[in-house]
Amino acid sequence: MANLLTSSIGKKITMSLAGLFLAVFLLVHLGINMLLIVSDTYTFNVAANFMASNKLIKVVEIVLFLGIFLHIIYGIWLQIQNWMSRPVGYAKSNNSQTSFFSKYMIHTAVVILIFLVIHLVDFFFKSKFMKDSMPPEVAPGIEDMATIVIAKFKQLPFVIIYLVCFLLLGFHLFHAFQSAFQTFGFSHKKYTPCIKTVGVIYALIIIFGYSLIALVIYLSPNY
Repeated sequence: MANLLTSSIGKKITMSLAGLFLAVFLLVHLGINMLLIVSDTYTFNVAANFMASNKLIKVVEIVLFLGIFLHIIYGIWLQIQNWMSRPVGYAKSNNSQTSFFSKYMIHTAVVILIFLVIHLVDFFFKSKFMKDSMPPEVAPGIEDMATIVIAKFKQLPFVIIYLVCFLLLGFHLFHAFQSAFQTFGFSHKKYTPCIKTVGVIYALIIIFGYSLIALVIYLSPNY
């Protein structure tokens, strides 16, 4: 078991499992954030506070951070191993779509990591550890996260940074999605096209979903 976890394939499997878990979280997170534009701020605050206070969600939160950590560490580890095993570039460049996306995975990952840190500082850590900077509660025990989110997305530089990061996140997810299933052995002419299609749809949902929230809040006078 230990050999499996420390082997190259073991790291890939662990990273893929963590990545798929994070992919599911992104959809859940998107669904909650969409409440800001399809419902009202109070509903969003209730949902956000449920996610922050529910005991089961807190356990999932720990797993989430562990998944992020493993995904990053193993991703960097495997990338370094790839670089070390290929000290000289290929004589012929591979212009396939897959090689293009895989070539820049580490670059998009670095940008996403920086973005994640900024995002956590702006929202997660503020609500957890900087209570004095939070707006008044909208109801007993319900923090006003909506006001913080809206205030951020009313700043054009912040919106631009987020839109660029959403695009890079989708870029990263497109390749990561199909790569994860390939790691699990789903590499076949019968399954691969379907997996690629689902990966494209998923990446587009993430890009346009999160971007829509930022743009609607920034452009709408109702916020």
